Amino acid sequence: MTNSVRRTPLIAGNWKMNLDHLQAIAFVQKLAWGLADAKHDASSVEVAVFPPFTDLRSVQTLISADKLPIAFGAQDVSEHESGAYTGEISGAFLAGLDCRYVIIGHSERRTLHAESDEQVAAKVKAALKHNLAPIICVGETAEDLEKHGQSAVPVAQLKAAIEGISSTVDIVVAYEPVWAIGSGQAATPEQAEQVAAALRAVLVETLGEDVAAKTRILYGGSVKASNIAGFMREPNVDGALVGGASLDLTEFSSIVRYQKHVGL
Repeated sequence: MTNSVRRTPLIAGNWKMNLDHLQAIAFVQKLAWGLADAKHDASSVEVAVFPPFTDLRSVQTLISADKLPIAFGAQDVSEHESGAYTGEISGAFLAGLDCRYVIIGHSERRTLHAESDEQVAAKVKAALKHNLAPIICVGETAEDLEKHGQSAVPVAQLKAAIEGISSTVDIVVAYEPVWAIGSGQAATPEQAEQVAAALRAVLVETLGEDVAAKTRILYGGSVKASNIAGFMREPNVDGALVGGASLDLTEFSSIVRYQKHVGL
C-alpha cells in the first residue's frame, strides 16, 4: 500500500514577494546556522525555500558554496521555452541555476493572474522537461467548499495538471485550501488528511501505485509551529507549504524541527 512507503517529509517556505537578495542571503545563513545547532538531519526532513526570482542566484551561490542542507526553487515558471514573452521565466533558466523545485498553480496565481487548469498543466510539463520537480498546488475556495464539498475541486485540479505526463515523474502535490490561506485559521488535520487521501487516489489511478507511493503531498494554509505536528501525524500528509510563517526565522525553524518537539 502507498502509505507504507517511507516518504521524506518536505517543509517548503514560500517567501512570495518578500526579501530582497541581501535579506535572502542573511535569512538562509541564519536558517542554516540554526539547523546546524539543532543537529538537523537532512535525511529525516527536507527543507526548501522559494525566494523571488531576483534572489535565486544569490541563494544558489550561498547554498552551493557552503554546501548547506537546504534546497531551493522558484515560485513560478513559464509554459514557454523562450521567445517574446516579457516578464516570463523559462524552465531552462531555472535549471541553469540548479533549482530543485518550482511552485505551479499556487492559489494566488490562479486568482490574481487567472491561471487556468490548462496553463497549470502546461507549466507542469515545462518544469518536468528541465528536470524541475513541480510542486502542484490545488485547493478550494470557501464558495467551492460550500457548493462541491471539500475534495471535488482539488481532485479535479490535480487530474487536469497531471494528464498526459509520464508515470516515472518526480512531482510534489500541495493541498492549500484557499479559505485558510493567510486567515490564521488552518484546516483541521482530519480535513487535510481527507483531501490528501483523495489526491493520492488520483495519483494511483493516473500515474500508478509506484508514483503515488513516493509522491509527497503537502498541506498549506496558515501553517504554524503550533499546528504542524497535527498535520504531520496524518498518514497521507508528507510536509507543509508554508507562507507567512516562512519569513519568521524562529517560527520556520520550529516548523522544520517539528519531530524534535513532539517526539514523532
